[in-house]
Amino acid sequence: MTGEGRAPVEILKVSATSKPVAVAGAIAGVIRSASRVEVQAIGAGAINQAVKAIAISRGYVAPGGLDIVCIPSFIDISIDGEERTGIRLLVEVR
Repeated sequence: MTGEGRAPVEILKVSATSKPVAVAGAIAGVIRSASRVEVQAIGAGAINQAVKAIAISRGYVAPGGLDIVCIPSFIDISIDGEERTGIRLLVEVR
């Protein structure tokens, strides 16, 4: 969901084996440059890692005066021709 006149939102895909600290660094980097990022995850393990990463990234951007929020929604993703339902976590500056 980019809206009119907005640049496309960068998408970070998280798996159950993703390291939350590494994902948090990526989130913080995109937030600092673009003010918003979309995090996508499929499955309980991936969602767990994504939410931990968002919590960690709040601490990374707070010293710079940024407060971030997360807006969850469902998405349908096609993987190898198969439709899967995932979670989309839109992270943006409040």
